[in-house]
Amino acid sequence: MKPILLALLLLVTVSPLRAEMASELEMPGPDGPLRGTLLSTGEAGHPVVLIIPGSGPTDRDGNNPMGIRAATYRLLAEGLAAEGISSLRIDKRGMFGSAAAVPDPNAVTIGDYADDVHRWSALLRERTGASCIWLVGHSEGGLVALAAAKDAPDICGLILVATPGRPLGEILREQLRANPANAPLLDQALYAIDQLEAGKRLNTAAMHPALLPLFRPEVQAFLIDAFSYDPAALLAATAKPVLILQGGRDLQVSTADAETLKAAKPDAELRVIPDANHVLKTVTADDRAANLATYSAPDLPLAAGVVTTVARFIRSQGR
Repeated sequence: MKPILLALLLLVTVSPLRAEMASELEMPGPDGPLRGTLLSTGEAGHPVVLIIPGSGPTDRDGNNPMGIRAATYRLLAEGLAAEGISSLRIDKRGMFGSAAAVPDPNAVTIGDYADDVHRWSALLRERTGASCIWLVGHSEGGLVALAAAKDAPDICGLILVATPGRPLGEILREQLRANPANAPLLDQALYAIDQLEAGKRLNTAAMHPALLPLFRPEVQAFLIDAFSYDPAALLAATAKPVLILQGGRDLQVSTADAETLKAAKPDAELRVIPDANHVLKTVTADDRAANLATYSAPDLPLAAGVVTTVARFIRSQGR
């Protein structure tokens, strides 16, 4: 798995809202099916969003076997359904329900994920009758949304949630420097990022074991590709409506990133939720441990204002 950086099959599952509203969607992937969960309002003409997951082995609900159990995407989907907005949340190719789509989940690119977004969007339009689909990209998923939106008439617009405003190599440097525990490894880590940004693979034989989850050989091709994208430049070229949604207590992506995105597209709407963190849960103090504790708390609701801000923006566009 990467580091923390149209056939249709319909199966009815149980939803906390109404049993008939949650459905499993499946479509062909490169070697096997891609899967996701559609949470439908059941009303024709209502907006439809595609929720694109963030980095690493993050599933359709926003959980990750590396300790993240915040259920952010499930909670967002449920909140949007209550606001009259349908959503599809997906498993990335090679992972979880989409594990059979490719033999190696590391052998992917941002472009591959963007291609999947296009195909999911076409399927959603067919399934729901929507004229276009809204993309909600979280963290790395925001970069995928930006890559997918170019020259895509079936995309209504973008909601960029905790999305980096700079190339991912710069973000990773900042994250590593922010944790004092990384000091003994910092020089080696920064050298690795420099090499990958230059398109060069690393010899990890002498690398500290603590850095291997980030830079092991299996993920280096993905990192080389991902580091080559500049989200601000992609956004500047986007003519579609855009909402930039940022948590004020995000430990991974800063409000400065959100402001960089806003500067790249001045007509985008920027909303900062002051007490929201990276997984969109409420944090009321500058306590790193307390902040991170919310990453494993699925019973905590999303921070106040997250769902209503997304829903209001979509409705304001009349699409």
